[in-house]
Amino acid sequence: MTPILPSSHISLSNPSDDTSVAVLETANAEDPPSDQPAAKLHFHEKITADNAQYRGVHPMVALESHNKQLAPLITRAIHALPPSSHGSSFSVRSANGSLLKQKPDFVSVTRGPGMLSSLTTGLNTAKGLAIAWQVPLLGVNHMQAHALTPRLVHALESRSGEHPQPGLPFLSLLVSGGHTMLVHSKALTHHAILATTLDVAIGDAIDKMARQILPADIIQSSGEIMYGRLLERFAFPNGSQEYEYVAPSTRAEEMSSKPSSWGWALAPPLAKTRSGSRSKALEFSFAGLGSAIERVCQTRETVLMLDERVELAREALRVAFEHLASRVLMALQQLGGGHCVGTERIDTVVVSGGVASNSFLRLMYVGASILKNYAANCTRLRSFLDIRGFAHIRLIFPPPSLCTDNAAMIAWTGTEMYKAGFESDLNCRALRKWSIDPDAEDGGILGAQSWKMK
Repeated sequence: MTPILPSSHISLSNPSDDTSVAVLETANAEDPPSDQPAAKLHFHEKITADNAQYRGVHPMVALESHNKQLAPLITRAIHALPPSSHGSSFSVRSANGSLLKQKPDFVSVTRGPGMLSSLTTGLNTAKGLAIAWQVPLLGVNHMQAHALTPRLVHALESRSGEHPQPGLPFLSLLVSGGHTMLVHSKALTHHAILATTLDVAIGDAIDKMARQILPADIIQSSGEIMYGRLLERFAFPNGSQEYEYVAPSTRAEEMSSKPSSWGWALAPPLAKTRSGSRSKALEFSFAGLGSAIERVCQTRETVLMLDERVELAREALRVAFEHLASRVLMALQQLGGGHCVGTERIDTVVVSGGVASNSFLRLMYVGASILKNYAANCTRLRSFLDIRGFAHIRLIFPPPSLCTDNAAMIAWTGTEMYKAGFESDLNCRALRKWSIDPDAEDGGILGAQSWKMK
């Protein structure tokens, strides 16, 4: 049954140590274009657990934070629901008396992948809301949500009646602390994984590099566990625009090591395997780069000077991100980037996930015009892809605030799934592992049990 539109719903996101709640309203896609936005966020807040003393995410600290923060966030979100103007409504108590609010059409929540204790807290809370309001539940795969985030951004900025962009199919590079995947996003529930990491995810690798490179006093005084963000600020204290990055113009240049002024050089991942065949493999690897950095830091007879640490930080980020870029190029070449392959045409690359908020990664992909006028030139000098013959490929990065896990992207993906006819049964359970590829062993998004059609 088609819901009365515009529709609104409440969304929860608790995959790890972030507690996030959002209220999203979407316009009726069948209405003619108007001045009203296709989507509107009435509420979106996120609180991150304080894991500083553990130098990483501690499951019990994350769980305690969810238990403490989730109910107050939901209370504020309920007060932010649109006022009742159609359909079902309910009364909300406030300091000024009762307010009549529009009852959500459904409740969406992160079902996986992630930490089971955190996921279960959010999922059980969402079930309670769905039961209380007698509305459907949507359990969302948060990696699918990362891939679809640019469509949320477009909906928030576009007018009602417009179709979400980018249109499918497109290429997705999903990079975070737990995942590094290159994905062919073919349809709403069909995201074929073309490449993944052989060892550690890039976000985890960068955090480990940061622990080696950063001076101890910076780590201790920061109060952060997002060491990758610290490493970026350390490498580029005045912003990454100050770094005159020049993308490699050839494959040979890309695979070569660049000697530093200190005598060390960081080899690109997979460039020096025994057979040499892995250098052209559509896969990622970051463990070797981490080991090389560890050797530089621990085998020196003297403590690394600050200038050398800064240069090592910049080189570490450059080599790691060029490795990502090299696999994007390979995938575009295999998929005929910008050219028709069967009935498909790949002309868009989406870069999403927590690591996508790194400004140096954005610089490398978006442009090399970095002195003073970066913003003005970012759309015409997209350094890495342009210099290698892919100037026609459109690159999309969500705003940094929407790159990390958040309830807004869960809300949007829940909306797309709901409008496609999907709901989750109330017996659904949280999933620590949940692929987005239908060819995976678990069957991908729709392979999870407890889906039902409206």
